[in-house]
Amino acid sequence: MATISLRLPESLHESARKLAARENISINQLITLALAEKLSALLTEDYLIERAARGNRQEFEAAMAKVADTEPDDRDRF
Repeated sequence: MATISLRLPESLHESARKLAARENISINQLITLALAEKLSALLTEDYLIERAARGNRQEFEAAMAKVADTEPDDRDRF
């Protein structure tokens, strides 16, 4: 496990301390979870952009053409 030194504005540190206490976790755990969540969001965006670039409109249209043209079930309507 790595150790980093982090400078935070007092207001952010105080908010993190209060939230960690409310959640009954350490500030380290709170920051680790927050960083993991942010990384996940950013990496997901990168993945989706990469995946979209590999997409093929003709293959999509061919797959959609195989779907039956029927009305949705009543339970599937809003």
